[in-house]
Amino acid sequence: MLAPESVVSQTNALITNDGVVAGLLFAILGFVFYTNTSEHPAFKKFYRFVPALLLCYFLPSLLNTFGIVDGNQTAVTDIAMDYLLPACMVLLTLSLDVKAVLGLGSKALILFLTGTFGIVIGGPIALLLVSTLFPEMIGGAGPDAVWRGMTTIAGSWIGGGANQAAMKEVYEVGGDIFSAMVTVDIIVANLWMAVLLYMAANSKKIDARTGADTSAIDNIRHRVEKYEAEHVRNPSLRDLMLILAIGFGVAGLAHLLADWIAPAIATNYPALSKFSLDSLFFWVIVLATAGGIALSFTRARSMEAAGASKIGSVFVYVLVASIGLHMDVTKIVETPKYFLIGAIWMIIHAGLMLLVAKLLRAPVFYMAVGSQANVGGAASAPVVASAFHPSLAPVGVLLAVMGYALGTYMAYFAGQILRVVGS
Repeated sequence: MLAPESVVSQTNALITNDGVVAGLLFAILGFVFYTNTSEHPAFKKFYRFVPALLLCYFLPSLLNTFGIVDGNQTAVTDIAMDYLLPACMVLLTLSLDVKAVLGLGSKALILFLTGTFGIVIGGPIALLLVSTLFPEMIGGAGPDAVWRGMTTIAGSWIGGGANQAAMKEVYEVGGDIFSAMVTVDIIVANLWMAVLLYMAANSKKIDARTGADTSAIDNIRHRVEKYEAEHVRNPSLRDLMLILAIGFGVAGLAHLLADWIAPAIATNYPALSKFSLDSLFFWVIVLATAGGIALSFTRARSMEAAGASKIGSVFVYVLVASIGLHMDVTKIVETPKYFLIGAIWMIIHAGLMLLVAKLLRAPVFYMAVGSQANVGGAASAPVVASAFHPSLAPVGVLLAVMGYALGTYMAYFAGQILRVVGS
């Protein structure tokens, strides 16, 4: 994590104090929730078309876009990812109904694998199409060849940051093309996440139009809501302190174990790095989620009645706002050739997902979470899942963990196809 002095020296942003940045994010969240529940006709009409969660994501992006805050330098996002996300996963899984989640069936898995397939084939197709306009994008052999840079996007969109870094090393990607592809990765992936959040807010209408069977998802929602209705109570100060103790206590234990497990694997079982099993972030998320699931079988589950998932949802919204700080829509015009590749690539992925979801008559939830488990990984898949309902967040985590495992292998395979197309 960067020290405040380092942040100041490396950015030209108007605001460099992380305390001010955090204050701005919470002010934005407060504004959105205040106006979202307002009875004013203008606000009611506005939020009929614009989901509150999407606004929590978009408004912080304006701070980065207009140079008020440098999203790549502030430590606020690191704090949200490292501390709030694990605690959030604990609190959102306390009320988990394992039997109901397993009852979601094969459609979720099919759509997740469809998303992976779309990314594997989408990159080479996008490169071929764009090369008809820009022939110089084909034929590169050096470290800054376009196809090499695209392998890092494949790693990121199938698994995550660890898989992206692995592809950078495996295919000896040059610094210049890597920087350009990281920008494409962040902008295109975040734009697609914005679309998914919008779809989440309108999922009932979409599912009704497609005739999707939402019974398994509704079952989870109803069981969670029934449990809440039977046990709900006004939280006391003791309840709130216990909820925070459980969330951050288990998250802290996950960090402690991850600090031991990840280096041990890297040192003693280097071959397992192909599965990203030497990633600290991977283990923190997996262990925090496992801890929450384990506690759902104990008396700790009673904390849900005092609002555990609501506090977890607060963390989710803070996380969404902090992710938005990395969005800069003006970057799209700086390297249009690369963004054209990224846009076509994502359209192929999204098109396949929508087509298979329609053929399976699957709920939009399966499509959205299956896609984000690939493109966004463990950091944002639970965010998209919880946009449908807090109780569904673990589904996003489980699929994202699969993405970590598949990421390096499938990205490597995609890289081999890109090598043939782009060389």
